[in-house]
Amino acid sequence: MTTEPAAEARAAAPSRRTTDLFDVTVLLGGPSTEREVSLMSGEAVAAALARGGHHVRKADISPSDVSALDRESIDVVFIALHGEFGESGEVQELCERRGLRYTGAGPRASRIGLDKAASKQLFKQAGLATPDWMIVEEFHTPATYRPWLDEFNLPVVVKPVTGGSSVDVTIARAAAARDEALEALLDRYGRALVEKYVAGRELTVGVLGDRPLPVLEVIPAGEFYDLHAKYDDDAGTRYVFDHGLDEALAARVRRDAMTAHEAVGCRDMSRVDFVLDDDATPQVLEINTIPGFTSHSLLPMAAARVGIDFDELADRLVRMAAGR
Repeated sequence: MTTEPAAEARAAAPSRRTTDLFDVTVLLGGPSTEREVSLMSGEAVAAALARGGHHVRKADISPSDVSALDRESIDVVFIALHGEFGESGEVQELCERRGLRYTGAGPRASRIGLDKAASKQLFKQAGLATPDWMIVEEFHTPATYRPWLDEFNLPVVVKPVTGGSSVDVTIARAAAARDEALEALLDRYGRALVEKYVAGRELTVGVLGDRPLPVLEVIPAGEFYDLHAKYDDDAGTRYVFDHGLDEALAARVRRDAMTAHEAVGCRDMSRVDFVLDDDATPQVLEINTIPGFTSHSLLPMAAARVGIDFDELADRLVRMAAGR
């Protein structure tokens, strides 16, 4: 048994709270499949910043209307847009062109972080373990990709190359289910990632500033941590900080989270998801450059574990951006 080193964890993003208050535009909603989650995140962030005294405006922007970014008095843009457009670098580039300071990763890191294949390649180059994978494109014929699929024993995980919140993710235990899921993703997205399924404990580590937060184990009631398990009150998901990992292993998971964060080029925050395999090797599944900020979200849970409540978390992220 171990507990996370509290003193070290509290050093994550040392407090920079001052009497300075900022004009903050919170971006929420957006055009991606994660729109509903983004609306919840943005509303929660906006309310927290308003409670802290900041002047807050909410903006539900889309590629066809970014006028909210043209308001002259903006000090900081808090990006709470999940998925495409918000997490894929476009909004970050829009802010850069306007000289606006904004929360989270820059354009390049955002693009890489959202692209599961690109980020997994960087994880491997950084010496991290990650499940084997392949990419199938819509221009590939079944005759082309079926031999590739045969290289992976079932079960496999079939998921979009980009996107989050476990939208359209399938654990396929039979060839027919695999092929059906793959065809559906190719029809919808044009690309799909097929990943070797690794059974094990689901762990996640949030990064705040330049330090990792405590390791959190996620125990879903169902087969895996899907959209229902993430956001529905009746899902029965358990979130466990007293996970029983020994100190050396917990420290390794936290180090690996920082390595993933740095390999992608993130800043301010991220959340790195792992599966702990049968050999007690933490395998990196993906990185989230804009983690959720809902009542069920994992980065706020981990911050609260070390005494950083939701309002202070939102405030710190604004001040990190304002300090650039």
